[in-house]
Amino acid sequence: MAFIGSAVRRISLSLRPPLSPLCRISARAYSSEPTTEKSVPYEKTLKQEDGISSADAVVIGGGSLGCQTVYHLAKMGMTNVVLLERDRLTAGTTWHTAGLLWQLRPSDVEIELLAHTRNVISKDLEEETGLHTGWIQNGGLFIASNKQRLDEYKRLMSLGKVYGIESHVLSPAETKDLYPLMNVDDLYGTLYVPKDGTMDPAGTCTTLTRAASARGATVIENCPVTGIQVKSDDLGVKRVKAVETRHGTIETPCVVNCAGVWATKLGEMAGVKVPLIAMHHAYVVTERIEGIQNMPNVRDHDASVYLRLQGDALSVGGYEQNPIFWEEVSDKFAFSLFDLDWDVFMQNIEGAINRVPILEQTGIKSTVCGPESFTADHKPLMGEAPEVRGYFLGCGFNSAGMMLGGGCGRELAHWIIHGRPEKDMYGYDIRRFHHSLTDNNRWIRERSHESYAKNYSVVFPFDEPLASRNMRRDPFHKVDISNEISFALFYFPSRSNCVLSHLQALTEQGCVFQERHGWERPGWFNKDGAAPVKDYDYYGAYDTPKNANYKYNELLGKEYTFSFPPHHDVIKNECLTCRNGVAVFNMSYFGKFFLTGPDAKKAADWLFTADVNKKPGSTVYTCMLNKRGGSEADLTVSRLEPGAANLPLSPESDGDTYYLAIGGGVAEHNWNHISTVLQDQGFRCQLADHSEDMGMISIQGPKSRAVLQEVLDTDLSNEAFPFSTHKVVNAAGHQVRAMRLSFVGELGWELHIPKDSCMPVYNAVMAAGAKHGIINSGYRAIDSLSIEKGYRHWHADLRPDDTPLEAGLAFTCKLKSTIPFQGKIVCFTIDEKMPMFGLEAIFRNGVPVGHLRRSDYGFYIDKTIGYGYIRNPDGGVVSADFIRSGEFTLERMGVTYKAKAHLKTPFDSENKRVKGIYD
Repeated sequence: MAFIGSAVRRISLSLRPPLSPLCRISARAYSSEPTTEKSVPYEKTLKQEDGISSADAVVIGGGSLGCQTVYHLAKMGMTNVVLLERDRLTAGTTWHTAGLLWQLRPSDVEIELLAHTRNVISKDLEEETGLHTGWIQNGGLFIASNKQRLDEYKRLMSLGKVYGIESHVLSPAETKDLYPLMNVDDLYGTLYVPKDGTMDPAGTCTTLTRAASARGATVIENCPVTGIQVKSDDLGVKRVKAVETRHGTIETPCVVNCAGVWATKLGEMAGVKVPLIAMHHAYVVTERIEGIQNMPNVRDHDASVYLRLQGDALSVGGYEQNPIFWEEVSDKFAFSLFDLDWDVFMQNIEGAINRVPILEQTGIKSTVCGPESFTADHKPLMGEAPEVRGYFLGCGFNSAGMMLGGGCGRELAHWIIHGRPEKDMYGYDIRRFHHSLTDNNRWIRERSHESYAKNYSVVFPFDEPLASRNMRRDPFHKVDISNEISFALFYFPSRSNCVLSHLQALTEQGCVFQERHGWERPGWFNKDGAAPVKDYDYYGAYDTPKNANYKYNELLGKEYTFSFPPHHDVIKNECLTCRNGVAVFNMSYFGKFFLTGPDAKKAADWLFTADVNKKPGSTVYTCMLNKRGGSEADLTVSRLEPGAANLPLSPESDGDTYYLAIGGGVAEHNWNHISTVLQDQGFRCQLADHSEDMGMISIQGPKSRAVLQEVLDTDLSNEAFPFSTHKVVNAAGHQVRAMRLSFVGELGWELHIPKDSCMPVYNAVMAAGAKHGIINSGYRAIDSLSIEKGYRHWHADLRPDDTPLEAGLAFTCKLKSTIPFQGKIVCFTIDEKMPMFGLEAIFRNGVPVGHLRRSDYGFYIDKTIGYGYIRNPDGGVVSADFIRSGEFTLERMGVTYKAKAHLKTPFDSENKRVKGIYD
């Protein structure tokens, strides 16, 4: 019998050289034939006389997501649906999954998804079929070895109260009482969730498909898909036509790719990019352990290990720094495993033995090492693919397909039937990734590795990836300044010293960048000089040398706190300089689209909530909605004069033309939403993307007019250049589009600048602003300034399941209404100097009524400020009286703080400052 302890010692003494990440492939043979036929009441094949020739939807893949999706489709009334499995149900990756379900995650949407899975597995299926799915409720225990980890768990506990999830913070002694076999000597505390549990993959999937079949769905095993037919309609839009198999063809307008690690190949059949990668993921099953029965499942995040109760034994697994990539995904793989690489797995064993010492003397009954699919942000890929209409994704679940399957299967079914999910699924939507990244192998590989390696890391508010950076950079990022010196000195010879101090791009000026949508955007500005982002070092795995003297990573490490970061005062200075003087924000990563064509006006009227058809030269802030009235986007739409092309500032047009400026992090989502609407409505329009062709800087603050009046050749007075208008003007000899707008609540203008003109215009602005104390500011300052002003962020506090009325954006809608509604976003402030980051629970008169969506520190009002949607627990409307009459508290990490609810923003509620009125 092999004992875990001796296995560890053997490995530690091994001289076997490490394998590179490119060649760690097991020699284990795969199943080359379909597994043995078995008699099941729901089985059909395309060979039968009455073979299936058409279906409303074809789900491909008989794992957790495929079975959950077909079940929910049938339950929602789509009975003419087919599930195709190339081998037997669960044959790919689902059969060997650990089947854990934890109810608490650092996301309100994920908590709701997990709750639905739990209800389906523990209750709904058994009531429908009379069959037990294998659900076991033995509880879950999260281990904290330090204060930061326990703080993270306390945040989960507070959020869980909003959803009625029972959890308890335990001391080490209380943890020992609950789990006597546990070593608690190095514990800081634990979080115990009594109603967590485990699922049985085979029992769950069998029950799901039986329930679906009873409602009319068809389940076909041993039926590999060999092709997917795609056709172009009259408008040139690609749509799904049919699914080809070895046994026949099924015509269908809808394909659902639930093929797990094989999803990429299934995507290639239809010309759809599926950005995931396959890795080995392993656990071992121990021999019997006396006294382990009925113990809760354990997640020791700091040791990167989990311990799952399996009868009278434990399954032990985790996430390593050096996972093995499965380079050549085999179509013949079914109910098969890789040989376990003990060199890689050893770190999990060491953590497990430390936590439950008896494991060192416990034998290993079996090893399980199978493939799992992982993605760039450790979140699934869902929704309709941008390349082909009717092609849906339900894959890339990062070994969480069982516990997320019920909630995601339901949302995916709703997406297919109704055109959108019920919940806010943007975090899983394939459209969250820019199309330039989804087939970039370096980005997929590096980002997926980092997400895997950091899966058990503390989720801090201001974390940034280190992998696959510098994918998209704007002209202000880093340049050779030699060509700019003579230009700027020519325009501003009297201020040569000031000019020279500003003739640097943002990297040289200490910009600490954030990554969004592949773009490097300014986060904040470090006073101690440049902190460039380096190439990814895989955290030293695979014999890759770790980056030495990595200043950016050091600064990022200081962000790893639930308190105010060390540079809190730096962001404060950026904010207050904007409020009292003038600051420049580089917002070049924004999406910049032109909408033109014969039906452009019809499309604009249909797409946008506000009336954007004002006279040319106007700019309107507006929302776009989905079919249920939820907010799909907020953006500015500028009406342009028709005329000859002046690209990239304006396209050629002889009719209605609109310029759309959209937050860069959601630009791909917006592009696809607009394109889908144009296709569905049959509008004769063209949507052109010029995001890469233009930079954008925003000059904001009381002194912005004085600065820009030296740079722009136009009158900037209120009368000549009112708020929400735009003009093409000259800036230091270059044409730019100037817009009088603000996202921070101050007097200010945006300059939309052709790429080659960006640095000359920027240098001119900085030189003109030197005598006014102008500084660079980043998005951390924008976050603070905008929440202080009460401006919304999509998708933070404005989401697809929020209406503009709920979000306080009725002014963007072509209606006037006093209609009451069930939920409403409310502003809260607290007097204590205590940071909050969102997800804090909101209590009214001691009863949980919601949670903060977004929170930050407002430096001008000198208070923590947060916005959250609240509900009336009695089911009534949320009126002004309901808000005024309640006593509100916010819970942060288990501690409550008295909060003040505001019906209007506490900062400049009369909007004087954006009009240039400073009393």
